[in-house]
Amino acid sequence: MSSNNETTDYKTTVKHILSIAHVHGFDIDTTSVKVNESGLDFLAVFASTKDGLTWVLRTPRRADVVESAAYEKKVLDLLAGHLPVSVPNWQVHTPELIAYKILEGNPAATINPEAKNYEWYLNPESLPELFEQSLAEAMVALHSMDHGAAIAAGVRVLQPNEVRQALAEKMETVQRNFGVSQALWERWQRWLADDTFWPNHSSLVHGDLHPGHIVVDPVGKVTGLLDWTEAEVADPAIDFTMYYALFGASGLSSLIERYEQAGGLVWPRMHEHIIEMMAAYPMLIAMFAQKSGLEEYRVMARAALGVNEYGEELPAE
Repeated sequence: MSSNNETTDYKTTVKHILSIAHVHGFDIDTTSVKVNESGLDFLAVFASTKDGLTWVLRTPRRADVVESAAYEKKVLDLLAGHLPVSVPNWQVHTPELIAYKILEGNPAATINPEAKNYEWYLNPESLPELFEQSLAEAMVALHSMDHGAAIAAGVRVLQPNEVRQALAEKMETVQRNFGVSQALWERWQRWLADDTFWPNHSSLVHGDLHPGHIVVDPVGKVTGLLDWTEAEVADPAIDFTMYYALFGASGLSSLIERYEQAGGLVWPRMHEHIIEMMAAYPMLIAMFAQKSGLEEYRVMARAALGVNEYGEELPAE
């Protein structure tokens, strides 16, 4: 439950966003304003201008995300017009405000920040085939983007050996700063050391492809992708991990099959590799907790890593 001070601060922030938008020429219909608090990095306001257009107005929650927003703009400029789905076209980009016309459609799900779960637009128990097919096709188009163009745009590019080295360094950092249970640490190291798991190619990836970032039309076709902060040329498996987490091994197999049929490049142990990558997800939670300074994510990270606040392994249940 929010305190009165938190409510006042929240209303002040929204008012501040609208005032900045006004400076940039937005004639906002104040009766149309809706707020989405689910984003970890940005507070988003949805509002219509008096000419009937609906806009997304984002303001950073923390100073550290201003730099990541500048990087995201480079990614969006690279992607514009090159995917079979829409991506945001930022009309305003300043340290205080990002503004773009809302993409047509609805997120496949949105995060309820209080319940910390998904509220689905689609039925997750019976996803339309069109959803999986159009998602696979969008992923193939993304993963096929030219690496030279990515380099020229200022997008991060990692070769396969660099992907593994970066992961190894992050694991060491997390072990040093948080601790990792022995079983989890050994699993990570076996995965890193076994060449048969790993692809011998890199691809431009979204990097955070969960339902809240996937926009669909009323029949479930994927029509847009949001939030490109984590995009880079790296291991294509990363874009499959959340699908596996939500829909299990059978859902993953189905998506990989459609991906391959649409022209995606697969490898023999791709399915197993994605499962192992998901097992390394606690590392990403820990890295985010360290970057953001948010205590709730430090708590979440320690639980996922199997350690207490002193880095000591939790007793087996």
